[in-house]
Amino acid sequence: MRVLLVDDHTLFRQGLRTLLEKHGEFRVVGEAEDGRRGVTLVEELHPDVVVMDIAMKGLNGIEATRQIRSRFPNTQVVMLSMHLLESYVRQALEAGAAGYLLKSAAGSELVAALESVRNGGSYFSAPVSRMIVEGYLETSKAATVEKLSVLTPREREVLQLIAEGNSYKEIATALSISPKTVGQHRDRLMQKLHCRRTAELVKFAVREGVTPDSE
Repeated sequence: MRVLLVDDHTLFRQGLRTLLEKHGEFRVVGEAEDGRRGVTLVEELHPDVVVMDIAMKGLNGIEATRQIRSRFPNTQVVMLSMHLLESYVRQALEAGAAGYLLKSAAGSELVAALESVRNGGSYFSAPVSRMIVEGYLETSKAATVEKLSVLTPREREVLQLIAEGNSYKEIATALSISPKTVGQHRDRLMQKLHCRRTAELVKFAVREGVTPDSE
C-alpha cells in the first residue's frame, strides 16, 4: 500500500514512517507539512491512502481531504488527530474521510485502520465510534454547519488564510489570484457569516476548527 503522510510535525511524521515501514505491506511514498502540499503530492505520487492531520496552517486537513476526495477519488484519507471534537469528526466525514483516529491510539490501531480502508471499509477510534453512535453527528442542520456549508471551497481557503494573519497580497500569491479578488472573497465571507469585522471572521475560524489557534 502506497501511503502519504501529511502532518506539520516532522518528528511525528518520521515516527509514523518508521512504524509503517516495519510492515512490508506499507510503503511511505512521501511526506507533506501542510494540506496544500499534501494535495500537490497526491497529484504527483498517486498514493492509495493519505494519513492526514487536521490542524495545520495554510490549508487544514479537512479542506485538503475535501479537495483530494473530489479530484482523486481512488485515494482514501484517514484522519489522525489529537482532537476528539464533534465538529472535526463531522467535517472530516462530510469531506470524505474513510477513518478518524486519535494520535493517542496505538500503532497497531493505525495499521488496522489502513488495512480496513484498503479493503473498502472504514475505521474509527473507539471514542470516535461512541461519539457517532450516541448521535453527536446528527447536527447537520445546526447554525454553524449551515454557515460552513454555504461557503465555497475557495471561500473556506481564504477564510483560513485571513484568520492566520496573511495580507491580501500574501493570500493572492498563495492562491494565484489578484488582491482585488481576495477582497471580494472577504466581502462575501463577511456577508455569509454575518460578520462586521475581520476579527469576527478570525474568531469564527478558530472556534470552528477552520484554522488552528496560536497555541
